[in-house]
Amino acid sequence: MDGFVTSGAARRRTLRQAIGFAGIGLHSGRRVRGRIVPAMSGAGIAFLRTDLGILIPARHDHVVDTRLCTVIGLDGATVSTVEHVMAALAGHGVDDAIVEVDGPEMPILDGSAEPFQFLLDCAGIASRPGLARSIEVLRTVRVEQGDGPNAAWAELQPVDGPWFEAQLSIDFSAGAIGRQEFGLRVTPQSFREELADSRTFTLAEEISRLRSMGLALGGTLDNAVVVDGPLVLNPGGLRNSSEFVRHKLLDVVGDLALAGAPIAGRFVGNRTGHALNNKLLHALFADRGAWRFCPGHAVADGVSARLPAVAAA
Repeated sequence: MDGFVTSGAARRRTLRQAIGFAGIGLHSGRRVRGRIVPAMSGAGIAFLRTDLGILIPARHDHVVDTRLCTVIGLDGATVSTVEHVMAALAGHGVDDAIVEVDGPEMPILDGSAEPFQFLLDCAGIASRPGLARSIEVLRTVRVEQGDGPNAAWAELQPVDGPWFEAQLSIDFSAGAIGRQEFGLRVTPQSFREELADSRTFTLAEEISRLRSMGLALGGTLDNAVVVDGPLVLNPGGLRNSSEFVRHKLLDVVGDLALAGAPIAGRFVGNRTGHALNNKLLHALFADRGAWRFCPGHAVADGVSARLPAVAAA
């Protein structure tokens, strides 16, 4: 039989009940309200602009901008900064849900996925009739950006089981960040313990430029880590010593969740961002021999494991 054979639950998952949220958009600085609601089995994840009545599927082919966050759009309607809620949904093994929002930007909350994880915990997860399936990577797909030793690159590789592994290295000139590496097998437990609370970050020197462009208007030390050379300006410091790379890996989980189903494979990347993550999905689906559907849920049914450091390539 083609594909992995899984012994875990193969039913699809959605929320047990709807739950609301409210907060400030990181870039617009405007108040945002919305809900995450259950969806019919097989519906997948979608974002509903309640002010416009437009439903936008949460898929890689609906991504319209990746410069500072991941933005999806359809028929002139957009929703930006979808990666954190998508990561939380993926980390909970949710297959079907609708994220309602009354404006063009998701709230930043504390800059991590932990508030969305808390909301999903409160709503509860329910199994529904229908086959959960994953996207099995059959051969390595690679995308690159730039040249030389500092080039950014990302790969999806086959693995020897029905799970999703992710490894990432980053390298920043700011002394507080420097070079960091982290890897893990993504499961509900490992996402909760290792990734969910890691916050977005920026360089102090970038803030004035962003605000002159009408961006980062909602950014504060309460929803982003701000780095100035060797210093972390947030009074409480970092949540863990590798918070920067863990947040970038959280973004990877959210961006790759736009595949439309969990990926059974291994992500390996160096200095990736939203644009390269999305380019990787386009490259995967452009090569029909590089993937196939398999039964089961690569995240919800996976077994947690810490991975070794990222190998250079």
